[in-house]
Amino acid sequence: MKIGILQTGRSPEQLVAQHGEYGEMFQTLLADRGFDFQTYDVIESRFPKNINECDGWIITGSKFGVYEDLPWIAPLESLIRALHKARRPLIGVCFGHQIIAQALGGKVEKFNGGWSVGRVDYPMADGRTLPLFAWHQDQVTTPPAGAVTVAQTEFCKHAALTIGDHIYTIQPHPEFTAAFVTGLAETRAVGVVPDPERLAAIESTRLPVARSEMADLFTSILKGAMAHG
Repeated sequence: MKIGILQTGRSPEQLVAQHGEYGEMFQTLLADRGFDFQTYDVIESRFPKNINECDGWIITGSKFGVYEDLPWIAPLESLIRALHKARRPLIGVCFGHQIIAQALGGKVEKFNGGWSVGRVDYPMADGRTLPLFAWHQDQVTTPPAGAVTVAQTEFCKHAALTIGDHIYTIQPHPEFTAAFVTGLAETRAVGVVPDPERLAAIESTRLPVARSEMADLFTSILKGAMAHG
Protein backbone atom coordinates (compact mmCIF):
# COMPACT_ATOMS: atom_id res chain seq x y z
CA MET A 1 0.00 0.00 0.00
CA LYS A 2 1.41 3.36 -1.05
CA ILE A 3 1.16 6.36 1.29
CA GLY A 4 1.70 9.90 0.03
CA ILE A 5 3.27 12.25 2.56
CA LEU A 6 2.47 15.89 1.86
CA GLN A 7 5.41 17.65 3.52
CA THR A 8 4.46 21.18 4.52
CA GLY A 9 7.46 22.17 6.61
CA ARG A 10 11.14 21.65 7.28
CA SER A 11 12.89 20.21 10.28
CA PRO A 12 15.38 22.70 11.79
CA GLU A 13 18.65 22.56 9.86
CA GLN A 14 20.62 21.64 12.99
CA LEU A 15 18.44 18.57 13.57
CA VAL A 16 18.04 17.09 10.08
CA ALA A 17 21.16 14.94 10.10
CA GLN A 18 20.10 13.12 13.27
CA HIS A 19 16.32 13.11 12.97
CA GLY A 20 15.49 13.60 9.28
CA GLU A 21 12.79 15.71 7.71
CA TYR A 22 9.15 15.49 8.78
CA GLY A 23 8.27 13.01 6.07
CA GLU A 24 11.00 10.66 7.24
CA MET A 25 9.67 10.82 10.80
CA PHE A 26 6.33 9.44 9.62
CA GLN A 27 8.08 6.71 7.68
CA THR A 28 9.89 5.73 10.89
CA LEU A 29 6.68 5.85 12.93
CA LEU A 30 4.88 3.59 10.44
CA ALA A 31 7.78 1.31 9.47
CA ASP A 32 7.15 -2.42 8.99
CA ARG A 33 3.39 -1.98 8.62
CA GLY A 34 3.06 -2.85 4.96
CA PHE A 35 3.43 0.66 3.56
CA ASP A 36 5.53 2.17 0.79
CA PHE A 37 5.95 5.93 0.92
CA GLN A 38 6.29 8.85 -1.47
CA THR A 39 6.96 12.34 -0.13
CA TYR A 40 5.74 15.44 -1.95
CA ASP A 41 7.55 18.68 -1.07
CA VAL A 42 4.44 20.81 -0.91
CA ILE A 43 6.27 23.94 0.28
CA GLU A 44 8.09 23.86 -3.07
CA SER A 45 4.68 23.47 -4.78
CA ARG A 46 5.37 19.84 -5.65
CA PHE A 47 2.00 18.09 -5.66
CA PRO A 48 0.74 14.75 -6.94
CA LYS A 49 -0.62 14.86 -10.48
CA ASN A 50 -3.82 13.23 -9.21
CA ILE A 51 -5.23 11.61 -6.09
CA ASN A 52 -4.73 8.12 -7.51
CA GLU A 53 -0.95 8.25 -7.16
CA CYS A 54 -1.24 6.92 -3.59
CA ASP A 55 -3.74 4.87 -1.59
CA GLY A 56 -3.65 6.98 1.57
CA TRP A 57 -2.29 10.37 2.55
CA ILE A 58 -0.60 12.17 5.46
CA ILE A 59 -0.15 15.95 5.86
CA THR A 60 2.76 16.90 8.11
CA GLY A 61 3.38 19.70 10.57
CA SER A 62 4.93 23.04 9.67
CA LYS A 63 6.20 26.26 11.22
CA PHE A 64 3.82 28.15 8.91
CA GLY A 65 0.26 29.19 9.70
CA VAL A 66 -2.57 27.86 7.56
CA TYR A 67 -3.94 31.41 7.30
CA GLU A 68 -0.72 32.78 5.76
CA ASP A 69 -0.71 34.02 2.17
CA LEU A 70 1.57 31.34 0.74
CA PRO A 71 1.37 30.13 -2.88
CA TRP A 72 0.96 26.45 -1.96
CA ILE A 73 -1.87 26.83 0.57
CA ALA A 74 -4.77 27.11 -1.90
CA PRO A 75 -3.62 24.15 -4.06
CA LEU A 76 -3.22 22.06 -0.90
CA GLU A 77 -6.74 22.94 0.19
CA SER A 78 -8.05 21.96 -3.24
CA LEU A 79 -6.27 18.61 -2.95
CA ILE A 80 -7.76 18.06 0.53
CA ARG A 81 -11.26 18.70 -0.79
CA ALA A 82 -10.67 16.27 -3.67
CA LEU A 83 -9.43 13.59 -1.27
CA HIS A 84 -12.43 14.16 0.98
CA LYS A 85 -14.86 13.94 -1.92
CA ALA A 86 -13.27 10.67 -3.03
CA ARG A 87 -13.26 9.39 0.57
CA ARG A 88 -9.55 8.58 0.49
CA PRO A 89 -7.82 7.84 3.82
CA LEU A 90 -6.28 11.09 5.04
CA ILE A 91 -4.38 11.96 8.23
CA GLY A 92 -3.35 15.46 9.28
CA VAL A 93 -0.94 16.27 12.11
CA CYS A 94 -0.56 19.74 13.69
CA PHE A 95 -0.47 22.02 10.60
CA GLY A 96 -2.05 19.10 8.73
CA HIS A 97 -4.86 18.95 11.31
CA GLN A 98 -5.41 22.68 10.91
CA ILE A 99 -5.25 22.90 7.10
CA ILE A 100 -7.76 20.04 6.70
CA ALA A 101 -10.15 21.81 9.07
CA GLN A 102 -9.71 25.11 7.22
CA ALA A 103 -10.04 23.55 3.77
CA LEU A 104 -13.35 21.97 4.75
CA GLY A 105 -14.86 25.12 6.26
CA GLY A 106 -13.48 25.27 9.81
CA LYS A 107 -11.55 28.08 11.48
CA VAL A 108 -7.95 28.18 12.71
CA GLU A 109 -6.50 30.95 14.86
CA LYS A 110 -3.38 31.87 16.80
CA PHE A 111 -4.51 30.96 20.31
CA ASN A 112 -4.39 33.84 22.76
CA GLY A 113 -3.58 31.39 25.56
CA GLY A 114 -0.04 31.00 24.26
CA TRP A 115 1.98 27.90 23.45
CA SER A 116 1.56 24.22 24.21
CA VAL A 117 4.92 22.45 24.02
CA GLY A 118 6.19 19.17 25.40
CA ARG A 119 4.37 16.15 26.76
CA VAL A 120 0.61 16.61 27.21
CA ASP A 121 -2.07 14.13 28.32
CA TYR A 122 -4.91 13.94 25.78
CA PRO A 123 -8.25 12.47 26.96
CA MET A 124 -9.64 10.54 23.99
CA ALA A 125 -13.26 9.85 23.11
CA ASP A 126 -12.79 6.11 23.68
CA GLY A 127 -11.91 6.68 27.34
CA ARG A 128 -8.13 6.40 27.04
CA THR A 129 -5.76 9.20 27.98
CA LEU A 130 -2.76 9.27 25.65
CA PRO A 131 0.38 11.30 26.39
CA LEU A 132 1.77 12.90 23.23
CA PHE A 133 4.20 15.68 22.35
CA ALA A 134 2.56 19.01 21.55
CA TRP A 135 4.25 21.87 19.72
CA HIS A 136 1.85 24.62 18.70
CA GLN A 137 0.27 28.00 19.27
CA ASP A 138 -2.28 27.93 16.42
CA GLN A 139 -5.25 25.65 16.84
CA VAL A 140 -8.62 24.73 15.36
CA THR A 141 -11.20 26.93 17.09
CA THR A 142 -14.19 25.94 14.94
CA PRO A 143 -14.25 22.47 13.37
CA PRO A 144 -15.76 22.02 9.90
CA ALA A 145 -19.35 20.87 9.56
CA GLY A 146 -19.65 17.14 10.13
CA ALA A 147 -16.42 16.84 12.09
CA VAL A 148 -16.44 15.03 15.43
CA THR A 149 -14.02 16.11 18.18
CA VAL A 150 -12.39 12.93 19.54
CA ALA A 151 -9.72 14.44 21.80
CA GLN A 152 -9.58 17.64 23.81
CA THR A 153 -7.78 19.35 26.65
CA GLU A 154 -8.49 22.53 28.59
CA PHE A 155 -5.92 24.28 26.39
CA CYS A 156 -6.99 22.75 23.07
CA LYS A 157 -10.71 22.08 22.71
CA HIS A 158 -10.43 20.35 19.34
CA ALA A 159 -7.20 18.37 19.65
CA ALA A 160 -8.33 15.59 17.29
CA LEU A 161 -11.12 15.32 14.75
CA THR A 162 -12.71 12.63 12.64
CA ILE A 163 -14.55 13.47 9.43
CA GLY A 164 -16.54 10.58 8.07
CA ASP A 165 -14.72 7.27 8.32
CA HIS A 166 -11.75 8.33 6.21
CA ILE A 167 -10.21 11.47 7.77
CA TYR A 168 -8.42 11.69 11.11
CA THR A 169 -6.62 14.82 12.26
CA ILE A 170 -4.69 15.49 15.44
CA GLN A 171 -2.96 18.54 16.91
CA PRO A 172 -0.02 16.89 18.76
CA HIS A 173 2.86 15.05 17.09
CA PRO A 174 2.97 11.23 17.43
CA GLU A 175 5.90 11.24 14.99
CA PHE A 176 8.13 13.34 17.29
CA THR A 177 10.65 11.58 19.53
CA ALA A 178 11.83 12.86 22.90
CA ALA A 179 15.22 13.71 21.40
CA PHE A 180 13.63 15.73 18.59
CA VAL A 181 11.42 17.69 21.00
CA THR A 182 14.50 18.49 23.07
CA GLY A 183 16.26 19.60 19.90
CA LEU A 184 13.34 21.85 18.94
CA ALA A 185 13.37 23.41 22.39
CA GLU A 186 17.09 24.11 22.09
CA THR A 187 16.95 25.55 18.54
CA ARG A 188 13.78 26.86 16.94
CA ALA A 189 12.05 27.64 20.24
CA VAL A 190 14.75 29.92 21.66
CA GLY A 191 13.41 33.48 21.74
CA VAL A 192 10.02 32.30 20.44
CA VAL A 193 8.56 30.08 23.15
CA PRO A 194 8.79 31.62 26.66
CA ASP A 195 11.63 30.06 28.63
CA PRO A 196 9.49 28.52 31.40
CA GLU A 197 7.43 26.57 28.84
CA ARG A 198 10.49 25.77 26.73
CA LEU A 199 12.46 24.35 29.66
CA ALA A 200 9.42 22.46 30.97
CA ALA A 201 9.07 20.87 27.52
CA ILE A 202 12.61 19.53 27.75
CA GLU A 203 11.97 18.16 31.24
CA SER A 204 8.74 16.50 30.06
CA THR A 205 10.59 14.34 27.56
CA ARG A 206 11.82 12.13 30.41
CA LEU A 207 8.42 10.41 30.46
CA PRO A 208 7.14 8.07 27.69
CA VAL A 209 4.53 8.95 25.08
CA ALA A 210 1.98 6.87 23.17
CA ARG A 211 3.83 6.50 19.86
CA SER A 212 2.93 2.85 19.32
CA GLU A 213 -0.76 3.41 20.12
CA MET A 214 -0.95 6.25 17.61
CA ALA A 215 0.99 4.26 15.01
CA ASP A 216 -1.62 1.51 15.40
CA LEU A 217 -4.44 4.04 14.97
CA PHE A 218 -2.81 5.66 11.94
CA THR A 219 -2.32 2.23 10.39
CA SER A 220 -6.00 1.36 10.79
CA ILE A 221 -7.06 4.67 9.26
CA LEU A 222 -4.74 4.37 6.27
CA LYS A 223 -5.90 0.80 5.67
CA GLY A 224 -9.53 1.93 5.72
CA ALA A 225 -10.52 0.56 9.11
CA MET A 226 -10.77 3.63 11.27
CA ALA A 227 -11.27 2.96 14.97
CA HIS A 228 -12.67 6.20 16.36
CA GLY A 229 -10.73 7.48 19.33
